[in-house]
Amino acid sequence: MNPITDWMNRNPALARLAALPRPVLLGLGAAILALLVVAALWMREPEYRALFSNVEARDGGAIVSVLNQRNVPYKFADNGATILVPADQVYTLRLQLAEQGLPRGGSVGFELLDEPKFGASQFSEQITYQRALEGELARSIEAMQPVKSARVHLAIPRQSLFVRDREAPTASVLLTLYPSRSLSEAQVSAIAWLVSSSVPKLNAESVSIVDQDGRLLSSPGGEAGMDSNRRNFINDIEQRTAQRILTLLNPIVGPGNVRAQVSATVDFSQREQTSEVYRPNETPGTAAIRSKQTSDSAQNGLQPPAGVPGALSNEPPANATAPIQTAPAAPPGQGAPGTAAPAGGPAAINGISAAGTARTGSMRNDATINYEVDRTISHVKHELGSLQRLSVAVVVNYRDKDGEPTPLEPDEIDNINALVKQAMGYSADRGDTLSVVNSAFTDQEPRFKPWENPEYRGFALQILKVLLVLAVLFFLWRSVVRPIVQGFANAQVERAKNEAHLETMREQRRQEELRASEMNRYEENLDTARSLAERDPRAVAMVLRSWMDPKNAKS
Repeated sequence: MNPITDWMNRNPALARLAALPRPVLLGLGAAILALLVVAALWMREPEYRALFSNVEARDGGAIVSVLNQRNVPYKFADNGATILVPADQVYTLRLQLAEQGLPRGGSVGFELLDEPKFGASQFSEQITYQRALEGELARSIEAMQPVKSARVHLAIPRQSLFVRDREAPTASVLLTLYPSRSLSEAQVSAIAWLVSSSVPKLNAESVSIVDQDGRLLSSPGGEAGMDSNRRNFINDIEQRTAQRILTLLNPIVGPGNVRAQVSATVDFSQREQTSEVYRPNETPGTAAIRSKQTSDSAQNGLQPPAGVPGALSNEPPANATAPIQTAPAAPPGQGAPGTAAPAGGPAAINGISAAGTARTGSMRNDATINYEVDRTISHVKHELGSLQRLSVAVVVNYRDKDGEPTPLEPDEIDNINALVKQAMGYSADRGDTLSVVNSAFTDQEPRFKPWENPEYRGFALQILKVLLVLAVLFFLWRSVVRPIVQGFANAQVERAKNEAHLETMREQRRQEELRASEMNRYEENLDTARSLAERDPRAVAMVLRSWMDPKNAKS
């Protein structure tokens, strides 16, 4: 039997394969041969590497034109966004294309201003400058690691001398991020400040930043760069307060038996307050005198004419009668009307002189005292980020006693309430609230469901694909490759056994032939001796006698 046929019959897989129709076997052989040819060609094909990735259509056309002129083979990948060239020419081509300014990138910058256009209007020059500024800003933003590409749009109003209220410029930024990458709030604020600092009179809050999914990354109407700081400030207050509560209660109720949540209300408004307060003056003896003025005036003389002009007023006064009476005491130089002056003294004041003329006199004392005003002027600037209110919620687990949950006593809850108030800095005037609840915790935390997360689903799908490929390879190994390998190994073993058996048989045959040849030689010698003995018995007897002679035996 043919050894190959015998080996195929001893392998069930090969036996089933040999039982297939001849056309199927021929097709399978042709497919294997084609696969070997493709693998050989693929092994001989030069390795291609990426020359440029994420190439714009305009730059891609220019690069392909240069490659065609230089007769350089190339391929496309990623739907034409990546150009592949032989690996040994990558760096040389990059330098040569960079010399020609390729690739130029998706945006143009200030190179638009390299070639001045004569006859261009002022509006055209303004638009060209705005395009160049947008391109430069886009390039600066694309330098950030998470950003794949960026587009910047500036809305700059035209300046005019005849407009009183000028509109402020605005800007919008569209970002395309790399897969599974995101921007932090600080990075978003940095982009807003970068754009606002590059355009005159552009505020950071007037910059809108959107990603490729249409999500607004910047805070509308907020102060750019401040939202993250404010949120971090509030989170720091809440975390420090909660940590103080947990540090205080963990030794009492045990680690893991208390949960605390803190909500802080912080006022970030910046206010300045100026107040002027006036207080009542103190007693005159202690009050401070600012200024004091005293004036004394006295007047003596004739009484001027008075009354309604007419006959009566123009008549001379009648002779006065001097009744004999005692005038009341009066200050020196002053008397009462109708009283007589002392003998030999001056005429009576406000009376009638001896000649009948009316005389008058007055005296006036004025005193003005100005005291210092007790005034207080205070200028208060409220600090930015003042704590307005704290709301704290604390949940305490039932304490286990002999393996059974036991609620806390009211006195213990009151003590915990007092401790938490001290730890949080409770202030009733500020409107702080505190709630302490004693409740049993669940033994098992809610399990995380990874299939509800799209990222985990995608990761699981990739793992499933890899496992499926490994399963197919394992099946092919078990059903095809391993039987073939084992068949070849068994065939070699059988061949070695057969060769050893054949060698043994050859050795036995040689031994038998040697023994047979020796027996034949003995028979031949015996026949020769018999024939000699028959022909010449005397000679044979002499030979035997010589063999038996002791002298010949010693020699």
